Amino acid sequence: MSIVKYKDVEILRKELIVLKKVSFELHEGEFVYLLGKVGSGKSSLLKSMYAEIPITEGEASALDYNLIDIKRKQIPFLRREIGIVFQDFQLLTDRSVYDNLRFVLEATGWKNETEIDERIEKVLKEMGMANKSYKMPHELSGGEQQRIVIARALLNSPKLILADEPTGNLDPDTGEQIVKQLHRIAQEGTAVIMATHNLNFVEKYPGRIIKCEDKHIIEA
Repeated sequence: MSIVKYKDVEILRKELIVLKKVSFELHEGEFVYLLGKVGSGKSSLLKSMYAEIPITEGEASALDYNLIDIKRKQIPFLRREIGIVFQDFQLLTDRSVYDNLRFVLEATGWKNETEIDERIEKVLKEMGMANKSYKMPHELSGGEQQRIVIARALLNSPKLILADEPTGNLDPDTGEQIVKQLHRIAQEGTAVIMATHNLNFVEKYPGRIIKCEDKHIIEA
């Protein structure tokens, strides 16, 4: 089943064409590497999927939302079904791991204390971080912070995870652990698109490959 479908899509940033004639489909549980040089449009493509960047031309849908004419009030509901993993973590530095995750759940409508606690405990356990909930972000290594970011992305049981250079700030061994975790998540049924320029991962942990090149998307 397709969860993202683009046909002849054009993506603009500041009125400049970043990508054109983009056509591709993403299916449940797929792991896709998004390759390309810095500035080739990888981040713009990912941002278009959660309606951060508008799509003005072509046909585009993500998780049954029409991205061409999506209403502003629908965007939070779309984003609830997508987990986003950033290169620079974007954790709230003034609160603990637990409070970072709690903040996301409360912002997306969770109210029951017991359910909030259970969900946080579950995602931290899945990422091997169950004993870190009381820590502040600055007390964690880069790899640990990124595991927390992935745990945060999993909170609302998303159908899709978008990971934008998730290993960019990590050493090679730690980066490899993060890629393994993302592959495991895909094997459990959540589609993952991972933007990267590290070809070692592609060789070691194979997946479908899409390249951003000359303002186009090419299936490798």
